[in-house]
Amino acid sequence: MTDKIKEIVAGFKKSFWVANIMELFERIAYYGQATILSIYLRDYLKFTEGEAGQLSSIFGGLIYFLPIFAGAIADKIGFRKAFMFAFSVLAFGYFLIGSVAMDQFSGLYSNMDRFPLLVAILVFTAIGGSFIKPSVLGTIAFTSTEKTKSLGYAIYYWLVNIGGAVGPLIAYFVRDSIGIQAVFVVSAISCLLMVISTFIFFEEPTTADQRTTKSLGELFMNLLRVLSNFKFMIFLTIFAMYWLMFWQIFIIIPYYVTDFISKDAPFELIQSVGAWSIILLQLVINRLTKDIRTIYAIILGFAISAFCWGIIFLNPTIPMVIAGLVVFSIGEQTQAPRYYEYIADIAPKGQVGLFQGYAFLPVAMGWVFGGTMGGYLYETFAKAQNNPNAIFLILFGIGVFATLCMFLYNILFNKTSSHTT
Repeated sequence: MTDKIKEIVAGFKKSFWVANIMELFERIAYYGQATILSIYLRDYLKFTEGEAGQLSSIFGGLIYFLPIFAGAIADKIGFRKAFMFAFSVLAFGYFLIGSVAMDQFSGLYSNMDRFPLLVAILVFTAIGGSFIKPSVLGTIAFTSTEKTKSLGYAIYYWLVNIGGAVGPLIAYFVRDSIGIQAVFVVSAISCLLMVISTFIFFEEPTTADQRTTKSLGELFMNLLRVLSNFKFMIFLTIFAMYWLMFWQIFIIIPYYVTDFISKDAPFELIQSVGAWSIILLQLVINRLTKDIRTIYAIILGFAISAFCWGIIFLNPTIPMVIAGLVVFSIGEQTQAPRYYEYIADIAPKGQVGLFQGYAFLPVAMGWVFGGTMGGYLYETFAKAQNNPNAIFLILFGIGVFATLCMFLYNILFNKTSSHTT
């Protein structure tokens, strides 16, 4: 081991590695169930595509919005307690989702209205899940040095995508060999193991007096401050359209593949190609695009991802769906590393940290509207009109519109800055 490698390893404390491994297993659990959730809600719990989309919107929206407030609570109680709470709730919540369609629990749920039941279960599960990201990212901040912090976040991003690739793979084999309900059980077991890991291995990275804590009232006022920044909200709203497209990979793709291509197709594996693409290509794409001005890299990423839906529209076969999703991921890899950089560039002086804290808002907004929209589009065009290809044309149009909006945003609002990295 060279002195350089020793220096890098020494820059991370034990809790850094424990938190990142736990994040890997949490992402395996999340993406494992996310790939089959739409099919599960429709084919096993007998919801319409529209109802399934609404349920997905509730779950996904809360998972990415609540961390704004969960992070403040995690700071106050400590990351160890936050992890224990989060993984315990996730384990129980994932099991409850799967239990609704299990024969063993049919008597328990037989007289219940399943839609409000699922709403309650999904909200409960999302509350637990909302503590994970702020706790992991906070741990990284406290357990890395200035020299290794950038590498620390890169390791985090890498492991998140490994989870996004491995989770669907496990989900496919579990669904194929045991049954779709068992996917939620596996996700629950993954989170339960992380409860045990937290108890045994995780050490609180800092004492309470070293933290910068905020009350929920302060967070609410900060939210109002962000919402009142017109330029920033326009930027986030445009970005939400990107995530609205992204989440259709988990809404539209599994429906379309199983209904119009092959009922036995491994739709989980198809959905995971984007994550595998990121794992394999991110460093190459970063190198190719590093000299492109930040806002132009974002616009280029939007345009490339929009092209995904055009590819699928022209020839909606499994190979072309896979090709389209790879193209989408290339667009994501082009813009994603520059997103946080651009937020830092446009934030008012002294508010960079505040604005970065709301970087997940477009993800939440994309889920809130994307799930409901995806279900509506599928019911309208695939079911009622038997014209599913129109959905891909609409998504392509949304991508083009988002790209044009970001281009116009740059013309109207961007600083006359020479910032290029």
